[in-house]
Order: sequence, then structure tokens, then C-alpha cells
Amino acid sequence: MRAFLKLGAFAICWVVMAGAAQTGEPIGPAAELHRKIVEKGIQYLASHGQAEDGSFSSFAGTGPTSLAVTALLRNGLSPQDPIVAKGLAYLESCAQANGGIYGMKGMFGNYETCAAMMCFQEANRDGKYEAILARAEKYVRGLQWDESRDRESSDAYYGGTGYGGDSRPDLSNTAFLVDAIKARGADAGDEAIQKALAFVSRCQNLESEHNTTPFAAKINDGGFYYTCVPSVQDEERMTAAGGLRSYGSMTYAGLKSMIYAGLTRDDPRVKAAITWIRKHYDLTSNPGMGSAGLYYYYHTFAKSLEALGEELFEDAGGVKHDWRRELIAELARRQQENGSWINAESSRWMEGDPNLVTSFALLALSHCRPKAE
Repeated sequence: MRAFLKLGAFAICWVVMAGAAQTGEPIGPAAELHRKIVEKGIQYLASHGQAEDGSFSSFAGTGPTSLAVTALLRNGLSPQDPIVAKGLAYLESCAQANGGIYGMKGMFGNYETCAAMMCFQEANRDGKYEAILARAEKYVRGLQWDESRDRESSDAYYGGTGYGGDSRPDLSNTAFLVDAIKARGADAGDEAIQKALAFVSRCQNLESEHNTTPFAAKINDGGFYYTCVPSVQDEERMTAAGGLRSYGSMTYAGLKSMIYAGLTRDDPRVKAAITWIRKHYDLTSNPGMGSAGLYYYYHTFAKSLEALGEELFEDAGGVKHDWRRELIAELARRQQENGSWINAESSRWMEGDPNLVTSFALLALSHCRPKAE
């Protein structure tokens, strides 16, 4: 009882809610609450977030605009809606001669173009954006580290993608690549997705024939880290023994990418990832990173569990979580009065920007829609 009291009133409510699935209460999203917070989030972006040129937070390139417009489309707005149409027009204006879709600095060509591809694909209901999508797909495929860039399958870079140019590959950008070409219709057997799987497997703390990097056996907990090509900036994620700590957002990104690459539940890599998630199931933090990247985590959490296909997710303690209902409740609790979301605990990775954070929240909610919607 003392342990429960230390959790505080909110935590107690959350634990009770998590156990609701065990007691026969209805399973699935809270439809009215979902509708209410989505509408408030959309209203915020429509009335506060968009600049006159149609962009959202363009100081950070095209990424926030792509994420915002995708979130609006996935939550019921049409490509003809004024806020969406203005955003799409802005993104069209950022299409480059090489097929990329990014801001003038072009430092994040892969991330920005992949995000724009998913946006245009969502809006491509009459084939209007087919040409720009085809050029963009060719561009991002060309950024993958493989034989065409003098990297063999044994190389740590192989199959991965970085932000663009000659930047080192990382799991986040590689997952964006897989998401983008899958949105375009690529299946699990697609060559680029299978190459990406090689890199994704090397970003998992799991010693196997798929990961023979120096990091694989040091922690070996089945979770995922940002990159198997670390630099000085990754030292914070290293253990004293030189291992790379697993954390939530990357573990969900890794699991999702493996599912998209056709791995099934009996694959040891998938089993290990699910085991890690069961041990670290949480909606109050990004496990392993605290509050940093929390809303990126929420989006990846929702998209990955939807891909896994479980209505209820059982944690290591045997509690079955109605994860959609729980995520909606947590996002409702965190929503600002004006309808936006912001990471009040950590502004790292731009999560002090309400446009970006609201977009991540709405994208997460798009994977929590009640079935009747």
C-alpha cells in the first residue's frame, strides 16, 4: 500500500486504468475524448501554427510542415481544406531539382524528404502528386548506404540512411526511409527495405548472426539504440562498459521496421524487442531517455503497436494494457488549454516547439481512432 501511495494520485488512476482490461470493462479508445482532443489540436494548428506562406516552423526546414499536414490529413481533413492546401503548396515549392523536398539549407534531406513523401502520399487521392512522389522516392533510395556507395554488406553503414549527404546512418532516419517507401507501396521484399533490415538489426542490443558489432553483447537486452556507428555525441548513451543503452523511441522504431521488413513473432529479433517493451512499457516517459523526445516516442509507440496488431499489450508484470485508451488519456492530460501540446520537461530535439509537438500528438492519435470512425 505504501508503494502505491508514493506513486501519487495520477499514477494510481493510471494503474487502475491499465488494469481495466483485466476486469471486463470495454476495450478500445475512448471515442468522445479522442474526438475532443483531436479537434482542439487541429484548431490550434489552424489558428496559431501556420505561417502566411503555408509552412509550420519553417526555421527548422520542411519537416514540421510535412508532419503537421500529414497529421491533419490523417485526422479527417481533406487535401482541399485551406490549411492543408496551403501546406501542400508550400511543400511543392520546396521540391528540388534532385528530387529531394527540403529547405534551402538541405542539411536534413532524407528526413525532410521522407516526411514530405508520407504527406504527399496521404494527399495523393487523385494522382495529383505522383510525379513529385516518384522523384522524391528515387532521391531517398539513392541516399541509402549500399554497394552503390561502396559499402558492402559487412560494413556497419550498410543499409542505413543518415540525414543526408555523407552523414552517418542512424535508426531514426532509416526508419523514416522504410516508412516512406512503404507508404509508396513497397512490400517487405523490397531490396531497400531488406538492406535497411541489416542496419536495423545492427542497432539492436542482441548478439546474433545479424549483429556482430562490438556493442551487441555488452547489454544484450533486446532493445535498440540510435546507431551502430557512434560518435562523441553518443557518449551519454554509453554504459561504463562501452555498451549502447537501449531506449524507448528507438526500440519501437526498430520493432516497426522489422515488422515492415516481414519478420514475424517467432524471429528472435522480434521476440527480444517485444520482451524489452514488455519490461519497459510506459506512457509517462520515453524509457531510457526520461522526458527527452517524449512526443516522438508517443508517435512511434502508437504506430508500432498498431503494426504489431495487438489490441491489448501485456507487460512483464502480466498487466494487459488497452494501449490506445491509455495513450488518449495521457495525451488529454498533457494537452494545453489552447489545444496544443508542448514538452514542458524537455525542449530537446525541438520539442519546445508547439507546432512540431502538436503534430506528433495528432499523428499518435491517428493510430488510436475508434473503429467506428
